[in-house]
Amino acid sequence: MEFGGYANRIGWVDLSAGKVEFKPIAEDDARKYIGGRGLGVKYVFDNGPKVDALSPDNILCFMNGPLTGSEANMSGRMAVVTKSPLTGTVTDSHHGGWSAARLRWAGFDGLVFKGKAKKPTYVYIHDDKVELLDAAEVWGKGVHDTIKHFKEKYGEKDLTVITIGPAGENLVKFACWLNEDDRASGRGGTGCVGGSKNLKAIVIKAEKKIVKAKDRDKWKEAHKTALAQIMDERVVTSPRKGGLSVYGTNVLMNMTNVIGGLPSMNSKFATYEHAEKISGEYVNDNILVDNPTCHACPVACKKEVEIKDGPYKGLRMESVEYEPAWSVGANCGNDDIRVVAKMIDLCNDYGMDAIEIGHPLSIWMEASERGFTNGDGKINWGDGAHMVEMARKIAMREGLGNIMADGADPTAKHFGHPELAMTCKGQGMPAYDPRGIKGMGLGYATSNRGACHLRGYTPAAEVVGNVLGPTTVTDPLAWKGKGELVFIFQNVHTLTDCLDVCKFATFAESMDSFAAQYEAMTGIPATAGDMLKIGERVYNLERHINNLNGFGEGSDKLPTRFLTEPSQGGGSKGQVCELDDMLVEYYAKRGWVNGVVPESKLKELEII
Repeated sequence: MEFGGYANRIGWVDLSAGKVEFKPIAEDDARKYIGGRGLGVKYVFDNGPKVDALSPDNILCFMNGPLTGSEANMSGRMAVVTKSPLTGTVTDSHHGGWSAARLRWAGFDGLVFKGKAKKPTYVYIHDDKVELLDAAEVWGKGVHDTIKHFKEKYGEKDLTVITIGPAGENLVKFACWLNEDDRASGRGGTGCVGGSKNLKAIVIKAEKKIVKAKDRDKWKEAHKTALAQIMDERVVTSPRKGGLSVYGTNVLMNMTNVIGGLPSMNSKFATYEHAEKISGEYVNDNILVDNPTCHACPVACKKEVEIKDGPYKGLRMESVEYEPAWSVGANCGNDDIRVVAKMIDLCNDYGMDAIEIGHPLSIWMEASERGFTNGDGKINWGDGAHMVEMARKIAMREGLGNIMADGADPTAKHFGHPELAMTCKGQGMPAYDPRGIKGMGLGYATSNRGACHLRGYTPAAEVVGNVLGPTTVTDPLAWKGKGELVFIFQNVHTLTDCLDVCKFATFAESMDSFAAQYEAMTGIPATAGDMLKIGERVYNLERHINNLNGFGEGSDKLPTRFLTEPSQGGGSKGQVCELDDMLVEYYAKRGWVNGVVPESKLKELEII
């Protein structure tokens, strides 16, 4: 394969045999699925989509795209793709930082792991070599100490460490992979799959070697256009001016609260009276100390903070992102930013999804309030000390933490009230209330990896303006038209996950811009329509995999709370989510039969 942008080299690692094989990317796969999420999902499908997530037969893919390691804006993303132990669906979870670029500079488009190592193992990549080495010295260590260990061993220069923590080792079903201490592939339990394989870390030593485009002249023009769109002062990405750059993702806390789209106290409410105390504005004014960024990103949405008083004084961490801040903040009735920061840091060190952890905790809080304690004692809303204690117990699977480590659904079932779990397909919902942001409700229900805001980020249109133009906004309370909106956004974000570039690039860059960059980099002619078709293909393949795993007709559901309990405040007062009406629109647009991909659609998209 002679396309530009690719190293055309995947490392296939058989952990059971202790062997590594290097293979090129099939040209047809590159054309149809590009890389990143798309190529990883194709490999999961080819491997046999019905494998048990925690069996040695499951594969764990770390994938780049053809823009990775180049000058492309926000191209420092890596996709971790596998079968999820939390949901039973195919899943992909992405992290930023520098690991994706370094893997590409080391000469790889991806790594695919299968089998199970006989003992704790890490992978060391350097000089185009892949070595499997003993991880006994770091097994049991947290993420921070593991990274410190490898920096001391191999030197900090040109080094990236991707690792699991104790949660992954203990098979917490929402364990994740971290790189650079705080950048997580957080969702779906990818770190749990790593722990099941005795795979502790991937250590990459690689000098910077910017990937060059196939057509350099076309690239210069495409990159210039894309950068101008990112820098546009009208959009949230504008460096040091736009809300995303100034306040980070947590700029959304106050915005969603005002419109009645901020679920609080296990989604009993769609607003939180103390939202300002855990907002991006509060962070910026009180605890912000630095603005780090990822490879090739001018936006710098990451916010490094330092706690100045209280029991966690001196804690310095990155970062109080919107969804995690909501999960252990508003969702748990906690308005103490110091506890929020401590909980996120603990999740990063233990290697757990900081969005998911708030769900079993808030379920226990509501169960306590309603007297459903099941002999486990009570926890009050906003009890920060108890939350911090439970984070450790979940990671170590101690006591009630052993139940919570399996996720929200088993926790709610344990308390005798499964309806308390705010999940879709087994995964806890992020920080957008479907009663106040209707498109997001449809997005949660139809997400292929379980409840997720990043499959199709409709709040970009319903709250802050969208990819169709920096001033375009859609009424968040209207349900009509949301079927088409979600369809478009899901295809757009699937495509960017294949490239693999940050979702925030879609706040500014057009599909024409992505197509121009892809064409210049690879040499493959492409239009915006071609890009969207690839996104549609990958989304349908994911849905087909889920269909094969028992997610049949009627699987696209929301918790009944959002359908029957009207919002009590904010701009959404009196609203419920009209999911069934939106599903009719959505399925018609997708060409699905009540959530199932027909064979005719699979053939139309050249999946089979």
